[in-house]
Amino acid sequence: MVDTARSELMALLAGHRALGKAPASEHEWLVDNGIRRPFEAGEVVTPKGEKAKCLYIVFSGDIVIRTDRGAGAHKIIGWKAGDAGGVMPYSRGASPPNDSIAEEPSDTLAVPAENLDEMIRECPTITAALVHAMVDRARQFTSSDLRDEKLISLGKLAAGLAHELNNPASAVIRSSKRLTDSLNDAEKAAREMAKAQLTDEQFGLIEKTRNICGVPGGGAPLTSLARADREDAISEWLSEHDADEESTLPLADTSVSIGALDTLAESVTGEALDAAIHWLAACCTVRSLSAEIHTAATRIDQLVSAVKGFSYMDHAPTPEAVDIRRGITDTFTMLGGKTRAKSIDVSISIPADLPKVFTVGAELNQIWMNLIENALDAVSEKGHVSVTAEHELNKVVVNIIDDGPGVPLEIQPRIFDPFFTTKGVGKGTGLGLDTVRRLLQRHEGEISLDSKPGRTEFQVRLPIEK
Repeated sequence: MVDTARSELMALLAGHRALGKAPASEHEWLVDNGIRRPFEAGEVVTPKGEKAKCLYIVFSGDIVIRTDRGAGAHKIIGWKAGDAGGVMPYSRGASPPNDSIAEEPSDTLAVPAENLDEMIRECPTITAALVHAMVDRARQFTSSDLRDEKLISLGKLAAGLAHELNNPASAVIRSSKRLTDSLNDAEKAAREMAKAQLTDEQFGLIEKTRNICGVPGGGAPLTSLARADREDAISEWLSEHDADEESTLPLADTSVSIGALDTLAESVTGEALDAAIHWLAACCTVRSLSAEIHTAATRIDQLVSAVKGFSYMDHAPTPEAVDIRRGITDTFTMLGGKTRAKSIDVSISIPADLPKVFTVGAELNQIWMNLIENALDAVSEKGHVSVTAEHELNKVVVNIIDDGPGVPLEIQPRIFDPFFTTKGVGKGTGLGLDTVRRLLQRHEGEISLDSKPGRTEFQVRLPIEK
């Protein structure tokens, strides 16, 4: 090598942030065994799916790996001046999840992968520095993945919650508006009855009929034909008794019979009967709307409670005794929209006396969210997803089973690899199962897969409360 070029490289290595403190003899080895390799802006350093062929010691520029996790390209790792990337000593030589690209003109020293074994022997200081850099990079990569996956899960949770809250919230608004009109109608009808100077016996009969109306129709819901027949019968009765037929629909929603109306008509007649029917219909509507508001408000309360339980928002992120039944139930509540959209049959079989597990509740629920959502995505319309659990020695064993097409045998060994996904672009990050695996490792748990066409089972094993 020309002395000037060699001297320049030695100077660059001496000033390198990660490797500059290594002995000059080790810098000389790098110069003798490496190749000066510049990259133009936009040039691919290592293509996606291929193993890096060189160790790249970066003197200037910016080499970046980006991936799309459903919200546009996102930087997951990069190397600037003073960093080293590509293949590293003692690394498994995994391929990058996407192209590593020079985003600006970059100057590197490339050491071919086949020279690394000799570098490990001849350059112990440099090797140690690179191993430390690799560990730091793995830690950064893992932390970034977990943070991003949590944000993605949070986004899904927020979207699902908004969808789930929309229907009951709309019902409350809609019913409350109608409730005001119905109360006005009831007050008007009450004034009309007061003008009729009814006897106590007549008021008692009206009250008795009102109580019948206040009971929702029992038994199975009426078919469309049966409902139409009931409306026609009530409408005909109202017409025969010169009563306003606008009361047909409210009365048809109740359990009042034609016989009960006949009994009322024997005691109350004329304008008083019409006023009584108006009042009955308005009262029935008020009670019905009140029940709808109560049901919708209860659903909102259940959803909020499920979110609080799912997220453990009032708990410190430290291991504690956790009831998995609550977490799995809350997870299905959060995913209720997806379950209903595909008419999926869900079954949960968890013993009431199942021991609690010792873990971080919010992270455990993130595991259930990923596994259960994957199962719901896998099954077809009217498919089946089941969750069972049992106590086995010092573990709690949870099985999540779906009747989807299964995971092909040839990709099963890769299913827990980061960024590996069988979903379309923008529909899966490839981080869900990798996150599940890492979270379980953190809490001394295990996960396994058993899959064939028509049956896929993920088994999670967790240590019980200590």
